[in-house]
Amino acid sequence: MNTVFAPEPALASAPAPSNFRLLTEAERLASLQSAMARWQPDQDVWVYGYGSLIWRPEFDYTEKRLALLHGYHRALCLWSRVNRGTPDRPGLVFGLDTGGSCRGMAFRIPAHQVPASMEALWKREMPSGAYLPRWINCRTEQGTITALVFAINRHTDAYVRGLSTDHLAQIVRNAHGSYGPCVEYVLETANALRQCNIQDKRLQALVRHLQQH
Repeated sequence: MNTVFAPEPALASAPAPSNFRLLTEAERLASLQSAMARWQPDQDVWVYGYGSLIWRPEFDYTEKRLALLHGYHRALCLWSRVNRGTPDRPGLVFGLDTGGSCRGMAFRIPAHQVPASMEALWKREMPSGAYLPRWINCRTEQGTITALVFAINRHTDAYVRGLSTDHLAQIVRNAHGSYGPCVEYVLETANALRQCNIQDKRLQALVRHLQQH
């Protein structure tokens, strides 16, 4: 497998640094309130992880399950200009893009910890509005659950597709942000998936490329 996606050169360049804008505190709070509008104080919440949430959830949970999500696939489709890159040299992080399916991990947050956990999760996942929080059914061995899912916002300038494996590897190797090197993020995610017996052929192809060059 030579490419992660079919090349699409028009979408291969990072957006200009001047286009980058963080959400205001009011915007982020409004997003959180909208997503949690139907939540009741006695309800536990499931959160679906497909990238760094699998190996660094940063919230307490009472249960975790392997979960299959239909309609989306894991992809390095989001420019990272803070955590794993800079505005001048952005890295790439995973998003859930439309189409296909994705195997990940669902975490159950107990009801009494939901408010604090969601506030912290929004600060982590929603600094720029590049994700769309959605409630989506996921299949687990114990039955279907409804989980909070952070899908990619295709209408943000941070969204990218059409990068060859060579181009992905070049970006990943050279980017570094406040959370550390982009390559560390990609390899940690690949290792976490391997430990969970989750197969991701596109990611495995990229990891082989990173290790061989």
